[in-house]
Amino acid sequence: MSSFIVRSAAQAAALSVTLACGAAGAAPPSVADDMPMADYLGLLAQIAPAAEEGSRAYLQAYQQRCGRHLATADLRRAMSDGDGDPMLMAMIRASHLRDSATLAQLAQRIACERRASR
Repeated sequence: MSSFIVRSAAQAAALSVTLACGAAGAAPPSVADDMPMADYLGLLAQIAPAAEEGSRAYLQAYQQRCGRHLATADLRRAMSDGDGDPMLMAMIRASHLRDSATLAQLAQRIACERRASR
């Protein structure tokens, strides 16, 4: 039940970020994919702090394990496609619970295969 609530909150945050881009006069979602990561994370922090914290942990783990940065568009898709990337959702949940041990374990399991940004 708790993971459902966290997943729902994370997906609501992703939707809110997309809507905020539209409300701010931003371009359609295809161009919003080019949003700077700092702006995207800033919006997440305003909407759902655990989603922002979990996303930062996910980004850091991805960069450390894969040797490259994840694009904003890829993070947005990981957050919003279907039920969301299970690893990202788990990291958001661990951030919400302030469970640093689980965050560290999850960081070691990040997969480097990632769909390319469009």
